[in-house]
Amino acid sequence: MRTLTASLLLCCMLSVSVAALAAGQMKPGLWEMKMKSDELKNMPKMPPEQMEQMRKMGVNVPQIQDGAMVTKACITRQMAEADQPPAMNPKDTGCQSKNYQRSGNTYSVDVVCNGQQMKGEGKAKGTFSGNESFTSTYDFKGSMYGQPVNQHHESSGKWLASDCGNVKPVGEMMPKK
Repeated sequence: MRTLTASLLLCCMLSVSVAALAAGQMKPGLWEMKMKSDELKNMPKMPPEQMEQMRKMGVNVPQIQDGAMVTKACITRQMAEADQPPAMNPKDTGCQSKNYQRSGNTYSVDVVCNGQQMKGEGKAKGTFSGNESFTSTYDFKGSMYGQPVNQHHESSGKWLASDCGNVKPVGEMMPKK
């Protein structure tokens, strides 16, 4: 149960980071990100104490709404204006982005993970509708915390406001070790 919860949270954070890879297409500011997957159906409800403990560790704990994991993310002006996707920090997830391609309002990127928590390969593809919304898919096959996984996620995002408030930028969402 703990492995499933942790792996879904890690995947959610990773998919939010992958969405930020479409640099140059996103309006800077506060975004709402939603992720649906088959794994969410099997995810047990997290007790409030555990959620609070994770928040104290610096984890932006997503909510579950209508079968989707929902979180807020901050896209900085530097991220939004970059011509290249931000580098994924392999120290945080053990994952790196490779083969980034963008054509018009679509993008794709491969994700290769070789860390202690995650090993395997993934592919993300997305489409932007202007600079205030997107849809994407992310498929990953490998292992998380030593358990085999074959996951498919569907994500969407929408811009909410220019001010992020107390929401951390995407690169700072992962807990620090």
